[in-house]
Amino acid sequence: MGDRAGRRRLGPLAGLLVAAVVAAGCMGGGLDQGEPQQPAPRPSGQPASPGAETTRADGTTSVAEFKQDFADAVAGAEQYWTAQFRASGEQFRPIRRVVAYTRAGEVSCGGQGLPRNNAVYCSAGDFIAYDVNWSVSAFRQIGDAFLFYLLGHEYAHGVQTRLGIRYNFTIQQELQADCMAGAYLGDSVRAGTLKLEDGDLDEFREGLLAVGDDPDQPWFAEGAHGTAEQRSDKFFAGYENSLDACGLR
Repeated sequence: MGDRAGRRRLGPLAGLLVAAVVAAGCMGGGLDQGEPQQPAPRPSGQPASPGAETTRADGTTSVAEFKQDFADAVAGAEQYWTAQFRASGEQFRPIRRVVAYTRAGEVSCGGQGLPRNNAVYCSAGDFIAYDVNWSVSAFRQIGDAFLFYLLGHEYAHGVQTRLGIRYNFTIQQELQADCMAGAYLGDSVRAGTLKLEDGDLDEFREGLLAVGDDPDQPWFAEGAHGTAEQRSDKFFAGYENSLDACGLR
């Protein structure tokens, strides 16, 4: 996740934006059902950089760079989870599709149209959907490293569905997905398939601080994701200690 155009830092307005929309964005997690109504999917198995041995985002803020980084994040998550399932003697089935949308209601999950400013995994349709305009804005305000976290979190919900994981409270599902995203990224860095540059870990921390629940939100509320501290702790537990920290082993 490179630095050709300089680092991007999360300012106060960006933090408010992301806190409002990312935290709401994956409330559906892997818990609901539905199919895209007007799909424009990119098959999730299509590699972003055929033949590339490593993934390295360059830190620019163009739409082209966003597309490349997002595709790299999808391909990296598929590669990681395929290897994890194989190591357990299981075959991994990648998430069926990744759907970009631009209008509220353009894609639905469980019969309910997704709002703008959202990113979600929908279990019955087995797809990840994201508001592309909001995602590009967050990418520019926070940075490319956070984009890999966002995709990794939503992809983790798909893995939870494949493993039959269903907790009683939303916060349990979400914090485990944060840990799994951290494991995917940390293990990929250690394996050399993803390269971090100076500032990327700070970018993760700043982004995670922005997506925590309001301190007044009860932990048991439907849609609760966890405080900024809880989310950051879970992510970095996975990042540093792999899946052993996530309750999957």
